[in-house]
Amino acid sequence: MSDPGLTGIIGGSGLYGMEGLTQARWEKVSSPFGEPSDELLFGELGGRPVVFLPRHGRGHRLPPGAINYRANIDALKRVGVSSLISVSAVGSLRISLPPGVFVLVDQYIDRTQSRPRSFFETGCVAHVSLAHPTCDRLNKLVYDAAASAGLTMVMGGTYLAMEGPQFSCRAESLMYQQWGCDVIGMTSMPEARLAREAEICYANVAMVTDYDCWHPRHEQVSVAQIVETLQANAAKAQHLVGLAAPACAADPQASACSCRFALDHAVITPPESRDPALMGRLDAVAARIIGP
Repeated sequence: MSDPGLTGIIGGSGLYGMEGLTQARWEKVSSPFGEPSDELLFGELGGRPVVFLPRHGRGHRLPPGAINYRANIDALKRVGVSSLISVSAVGSLRISLPPGVFVLVDQYIDRTQSRPRSFFETGCVAHVSLAHPTCDRLNKLVYDAAASAGLTMVMGGTYLAMEGPQFSCRAESLMYQQWGCDVIGMTSMPEARLAREAEICYANVAMVTDYDCWHPRHEQVSVAQIVETLQANAAKAQHLVGLAAPACAADPQASACSCRFALDHAVITPPESRDPALMGRLDAVAARIIGP
């Protein structure tokens, strides 16, 4: 891997590029898990190297269910990303989280159905802990960056990950409220799961665009409404990431973070029973454990 301290950024709806990036260049990175959403954008923010990936591709070509999450995370790991800031648009399930607020997610309920959610398959079994699916260290750095930028950021929240691409029925929205969920989106799972398997520190900045359909005055969630809020939040998100990414790269505690050792004691299959073909595909994701 080229740089073990590299900070990655995944941009969701409304964030398809990075302003303020110097020495910027797009580069195609291949993955044994298929095609990533787009080329990777390399450059520097605040004098620190970063790499950016638009989750839906430039031009928003890919719906949530068609995104190759494994290829995205594998490609980022392959170029040396060890800390990943993910930005995504969400609906709010709480009156206290109005459109325009940013939430640092720390828990999930995963209702996605059709997406490969692990790098480990038949031939090498691994069970990685997801009790705390995002990185506390990285969340704190992003939260501090938001405070310094004067942005409204809520620390902690439960993200209901739905399959999509349709929005919720009202009955579903009300049920998710009863489950204790705070925001709802379509893209942060299995992304967070895969980042943990790849031993990448992961933070999800959820940008609230609407009240979903539970709110009596906001029953019809429209793309026009979401795009309007996204445009208003885009500059804020760019500013936030511009401050957070260099802080992440400079953090002296990064190398000791527990996320970097998530595969310790997780791989069950002994070396002599592992499928060589699968081991070849895991050469970046699990290199620390399985060797070259």
